[in-house]
Amino acid sequence: MNRLVSSQKAASATSLYTIPFWLLCLSNFLFSASFQMIIPELPDHLASMGGQQYVGLIIALFTLTAGVSRPFSGKLTDTIGRVPVMAFGSLVCFVCGFLYPFVLTVWGFLMLRLVHGFSTGTKPTATAAYVADVVPVDRRGEAMGALGLFTATGMSLGPAIGSWLADAFSINVLFCTSSAFALFSIVILLRMPETLHTREPFRFSLLKLKTNELFDKQAIRPFWILLLLSFSSGTILTLAPALSKSVGIMNKGLFFTVYTIASLAVRLVFSRTSDRLGRVPVLIVSSLVLAISMAMLVWTDSTTWLWIAAVFFGFSWGMNSPTIQAWTADLSDEATRGRAMATMYIALEAGIGLGALASGWLFNNLLWGMDAAFAVSGILALMATGWLIKYKS
Repeated sequence: MNRLVSSQKAASATSLYTIPFWLLCLSNFLFSASFQMIIPELPDHLASMGGQQYVGLIIALFTLTAGVSRPFSGKLTDTIGRVPVMAFGSLVCFVCGFLYPFVLTVWGFLMLRLVHGFSTGTKPTATAAYVADVVPVDRRGEAMGALGLFTATGMSLGPAIGSWLADAFSINVLFCTSSAFALFSIVILLRMPETLHTREPFRFSLLKLKTNELFDKQAIRPFWILLLLSFSSGTILTLAPALSKSVGIMNKGLFFTVYTIASLAVRLVFSRTSDRLGRVPVLIVSSLVLAISMAMLVWTDSTTWLWIAAVFFGFSWGMNSPTIQAWTADLSDEATRGRAMATMYIALEAGIGLGALASGWLFNNLLWGMDAAFAVSGILALMATGWLIKYKS
């Protein structure tokens, strides 16, 4: 018996948007809102404990464990099943959100951020594999875009809701709300059917990885492109709150809301573009738009330019995120699809982590550090554009 629901069976499906698909979308909305809503408030929260110099580690530590856990989540996704791995990711968010109010030291906070990273190191890997299992091959770009609509909506509403909760009530109310969102995400997952037919029970020996289980060579091209592009996300996550305050915007989550709404608009209009025109042409355009947004942020000195840059940033990720996911699925084998998705997400976490570390260091050590961080992000996006153009030719 084939270990997976075959792509041939998926291709014959009469409807892309099934009940399991919608449940997955709703779970992703709650999950993404859960971990994203606390992001804008964490720099000030850490500074209030005397950890201003460690602001760059807020994102870097989170992405470190997310990246380290990817090979494990990929293997577990291909052995114990998609749904258990997704549920574990949401469970980590639930526990960490509950614990933040009780952590009162800088090092305790940083260690909790380290643990929190296991959430995004596991759930997105299994989610991407689940979607690839249940949708037709020639509609993967559309499916990833539709799923991304819910994910992006959670990431859009989360920061704004989080900042409002912190201002109107307290940061502890924010943390508890984050935990509650993750709990509801788990409840939804429990009603989803498993797509991995031949499953193994979990045992600790599965956590022993062979050399060929660390990295999927079939995903090497999406890996390098996403590594270059995601550096900018680490920069944005670290510096957008400070940049917003510098131009007079007090709600530090609004930048995230604007760029995510722009991302949603692109997904709605161009969800099937990569299915029709190809993955690489779409990625060329999205990478160039990302470089333009970074250039705008270098010169931003008003709210108008900040919002325009946020829109361009959202446009770029609205195009490249579902396209890279679909491209990775195209290149992968069914039996190792979880590993391929994990490899792609390793690049995402590594890029975000490096961007967060570099931008945090530049911001704290150079007068012009913020501009330099955005400039480096733009240069890396241009490098990705050039590589894609060369590959296409």
